[in-house]
Amino acid sequence: MFFPEARVRVFLYGQPVDMRKSFDGLIALTRRGLGQDPLSGHVFVFVNRRGSHLKALYFDRSGFCLWAKRLEQGQFISDWRRCASRELDVTGLKLLLEGIEPARQRLRYQASATPSQEVG
Repeated sequence: MFFPEARVRVFLYGQPVDMRKSFDGLIALTRRGLGQDPLSGHVFVFVNRRGSHLKALYFDRSGFCLWAKRLEQGQFISDWRRCASRELDVTGLKLLLEGIEPARQRLRYQASATPSQEVG
């Protein structure tokens, strides 16, 4: 299992990817789709259309590594219409690998618009 360091940047590709792609195809998507250098040592994450398969590409100073995961239940990405290419932190990557889609902004509670009134 791979454990990315805290200083590594993680980029999620915001469109579905054909999981038949291997090193060369994902390197091309990293360059063209994300506009990033695949030799940078950062982690580049790709998910299939159904959201059940994920591949992570990274360069570890001696060559490219490709890590894949398939969920038995659930999805990495639930709605592609709401997904965009973006940078995640390492915690977001860990959540994604567990099948928990990291939200950009998550409210833990909903503040009421008006103060509650006493019923008398």
